[in-house]
Amino acid sequence: MVRFIGNVLWLVLAGFWLAVAYFIAGLLNFVFIVTIPFGIQAFKLAGYSLWPFGRTVVARPGGGGAVPFIGNVIWFLISGLWLAIAHIMTGVLLCLTIIGIPLGVANFKLAGLAIAPFGKQIVRVDDLHPATIPQLH
Repeated sequence: MVRFIGNVLWLVLAGFWLAVAYFIAGLLNFVFIVTIPFGIQAFKLAGYSLWPFGRTVVARPGGGGAVPFIGNVIWFLISGLWLAIAHIMTGVLLCLTIIGIPLGVANFKLAGLAIAPFGKQIVRVDDLHPATIPQLH
């Protein structure tokens, strides 16, 4: 029930507009064939930014290496910087109220994901086994 309330507050105060920003970034990335993988990533992050509580981000098994690094560099230049700025601005605004502080902190965590999403995956918290999958946040 707490996750549901957190998600509803998140959706009303920040999630909807952040998801719209990710959706727009996804559409822009679909303009060129080369950037379609970045558009797909943006749509995944839109879903996560819309309803984040009850899910978390973990390192993808075998997710390190040159390909995710290069993907993250290109992502940062195309979309990541602007989306991270949106998360930071939203986080600062949410931290101005007592109720919004936990949501603001969540926005700061999502800013890191917005900068470098490749090599990570979004999983349900209920599916995690703490000993087998290290959490990033």
